[in-house]
Amino acid sequence: MYLLLRWLANTIALFIVVYFVPHFHYRDIVSLAIAALVLGLLNAIVRPILFLLTLPVTILTLGLFVFVLNAIMLEMTAYLVPGFAIDSFGWAIVGAIVLSIVSIVTNRIGAVAQRRD
Repeated sequence: MYLLLRWLANTIALFIVVYFVPHFHYRDIVSLAIAALVLGLLNAIVRPILFLLTLPVTILTLGLFVFVLNAIMLEMTAYLVPGFAIDSFGWAIVGAIVLSIVSIVTNRIGAVAQRRD
């Protein structure tokens, strides 16, 4: 049940990014949900490897390179999911920043709800 709720939260977060950040495009809600699923899988499998490989750069930039990693994950998602597209890497970085902010909020809401249970 937790994974389903997490996927739904990621889908809503990605919808917020697509709605507020220009140059993000999706065909329909199904392609957006698939994109959220693929992004979650990429963040679980590929992102830790890339984070470890780029750790010196991340330390040198005081953690700001993490936004570039998140943008790479978004671009990989756009490449893998038909019906989901990003116009440029610069917009992917903006989307990664917005997605990080939205994810912080959804994680806080989830943590508060979990503490009440």
